[in-house]
Amino acid sequence: MDLGGLGRAIVLVALVLLVVGGLFMLFGRLAGPGRFLPGDIVIRRPGFTFVFPIVTSILLSLVLTLVFLVVSYFMRR
Repeated sequence: MDLGGLGRAIVLVALVLLVVGGLFMLFGRLAGPGRFLPGDIVIRRPGFTFVFPIVTSILLSLVLTLVFLVVSYFMRR
C-alpha cells in the first residue's frame, strides 16, 4: 500500500469514528443514563444491581460488523 492509500484509509477510519461517536452521543441523549433497550436484563436488589445488556450487545455487534464491512470494502479498492 502506498502512502496515498494509507492516508485515505486513515481519513476513512477517522470519518467512521466521527459518525459512530456522534451516534453514541445522540443515543445517549435519547436513552438517558440508566436506561436500557427492551430485552436487556436488569436485576435490582438493595445494594446490588446486575445488568446484562444482551440486546445492546447484539445491536452493537451488528453496527460494528457493518462498519468493518464498509471499511474493508474501501480498503480493497
